[in-house]
Amino acid sequence: MANARESELSYPLGEALPAPGGVLELAPGLRWVRMGLPFALDHINLWMLRDEIDGQPGWTLVDSGICNDATKAAWEQVFASHLDGLPVLRLIVTHFHPDHMGLAHWLTERWNCRLWISATDFNLARLASGSTVGMGGETAAAFFAGHGLSDEESLAKIRGRASYYPSMVPAVPSSFRRLMNGQRLEIGGHAWTCIAGYGHAPEHMSLHCEALGLLISGDMVLPRISTNVSVVDVEPEADPLSLYLDSLSRMLALPADTLVLPSHGKPFRGLHARVDQLQAHHEERLADVLAACRAKPCHAAELLDLLFKRQLDLHQTTFAMGESVAHLNALWLAGRLTRRRDPADGIYRFSAC
Repeated sequence: MANARESELSYPLGEALPAPGGVLELAPGLRWVRMGLPFALDHINLWMLRDEIDGQPGWTLVDSGICNDATKAAWEQVFASHLDGLPVLRLIVTHFHPDHMGLAHWLTERWNCRLWISATDFNLARLASGSTVGMGGETAAAFFAGHGLSDEESLAKIRGRASYYPSMVPAVPSSFRRLMNGQRLEIGGHAWTCIAGYGHAPEHMSLHCEALGLLISGDMVLPRISTNVSVVDVEPEADPLSLYLDSLSRMLALPADTLVLPSHGKPFRGLHARVDQLQAHHEERLADVLAACRAKPCHAAELLDLLFKRQLDLHQTTFAMGESVAHLNALWLAGRLTRRRDPADGIYRFSAC
């Protein structure tokens, strides 16, 4: 959902963006890389931090991009021109989603370096790269059908996406270094603190450097769009929205003037304002869903037009369905809605208490 209150944020770099295969230096030892994505959300921001490990100077990378030839070629351009003759020492991945994890295996092999990630997201990536997790196949189609998605063409396409995750993350490194909430990393002579976030991914790690006034937010806080928060088939009664909103609230403990380095969009200031915007956005959507379910029992599919004011392609529809269920589950598990599965069609419908 586009941010109608974006003017409350400020963009210190204006409209500047890294060139394809290039970098934009934000500060000494901090470089911004931008890779393409084959989706409506057409880019991901990646970060390079000057570092030293065991006496060896080099670089720490944050996130990898998806696994395709174009992203590999772009990385090779970066390596050829923007490493100052130094090696990559480690790769930090904020969470398991394909645009963040896709090239982790290739990068760690290419540089003989270690992957750093939360244990939850590492193990889910390993599971998903061998099959799929909540993104396609028979169980995903059955889950969405049980929440009212009835278009046979869409369901057939979802069934055919059993290899969706492995197509972008064909392999995962065999070993990793675990990141945990509150853990402090020394990167380039500065302390960076891991901040665990929940709801968007199982155990997403943002990185905050108090001395530099920087937050690498990953997908937890984005300036222009709201982070996807979905229920998927492997955990059908989950409440990721409440987890996400709780995680956002903890971001308010950081200084208001923090420069936020998001995975999508441009670096911005206005962290507290953006957290307030995202919380207000979801409260409005929860109120809309509650009102709709007061009028009549509703399933997730018939709420898509209420929650999303634009045409959705299949990729967007699967995420939108997951997010619709997330809003329903949040209200249901809070005791504000009741849930009933209709024996006639097998669809879950939610009614106001």
